[in-house]
Amino acid sequence: MAQDTRGKVLLTGISGFIGLHCAKEALAQGFEVVGSVRSEAKENEVRATLEAASVDTANLSFAHLDLTSDKGWDEAAAGCDYIMHIASPFTIANPKTEAEMIIPAVQGSLRALRAAKAAGVKRVVLTSSILSMMGTMKTGTFGPENWTDTSSPSISTYTKSKTLAEHEAWKFMESLPREDAMELVVVNPGGVFGPPLGKNITGQTMALTDQMLRGKLPMLPNIAFPMVDVRDLAVLHVKALTEASAKGKRVIAATSDPISFIQMAQVMKDQGYKGPSTRKAPDFVLKFTALFDREAKGMLGMLNMNLSADTSETKEVFGWTPRPAVESIQDTANAVHALQN
Repeated sequence: MAQDTRGKVLLTGISGFIGLHCAKEALAQGFEVVGSVRSEAKENEVRATLEAASVDTANLSFAHLDLTSDKGWDEAAAGCDYIMHIASPFTIANPKTEAEMIIPAVQGSLRALRAAKAAGVKRVVLTSSILSMMGTMKTGTFGPENWTDTSSPSISTYTKSKTLAEHEAWKFMESLPREDAMELVVVNPGGVFGPPLGKNITGQTMALTDQMLRGKLPMLPNIAFPMVDVRDLAVLHVKALTEASAKGKRVIAATSDPISFIQMAQVMKDQGYKGPSTRKAPDFVLKFTALFDREAKGMLGMLNMNLSADTSETKEVFGWTPRPAVESIQDTANAVHALQN
């Protein structure tokens, strides 16, 4: 039985790259955590991964939830003070149909919010993405007031799914009666790097780093966007549970300056890794590849993107200072290299 915690948090998507780090931070900060997984096997994997990272899991329990099913949500949220909704389908590759990605993203967010309302939860912290702000911009600086145009034909399905899911979450909050005390904070991360807690490197940024280190990316697309270290992102998620002045805000979790794929590769080369290439791919190469490759097609909308983030509000509200991007890239490369076969 959990004793003397700072509150009980339902954390969806606990087995993922971000979810594991958020669970570690929340448990370390004295919260009781109910992690949502799809199976008992995942429960054991999550607990073993956290314990291997020296995390005390005495205040950790699990619930089985699916983003596309109502089953179990109300029971999982019962007695919780907070919900941290991280679970969402993530891949750069465009799926065969938009619905494959958009329906779970939108419905999952609404299920989390409906369960929160039914359980009398104080606050929901929802993980979105900077892509919901800057998906239809190419240059300049974006901030919390910016929104991606979901009708744009150039955006990827993932960008569309995150934007629509966030839109629906805010719309849900607007529909609540004025006397309802439930609060929403949305955290919008940049590209997420940093070392994984477990041994799984199948996530998008881990897979990209893996391919770079193995020399499987001879040329890199001309894309640059703000990024964030997963450890800094976890700190921000947990602070967002209780920081009073964060209520109703869209929180940019990213470096202010953009980081390009070529800069990432250069950092790895400077570390002594031989695999990464810093050659820039001509635009037509990605456009041609996109005709038959869903991952390339998913990146088309980001081609020639070079955007900065206005993170002044994040720093002001949370006293947040993200670690330098170079350190994050180095730690990612070292962690992935250590896990490569």
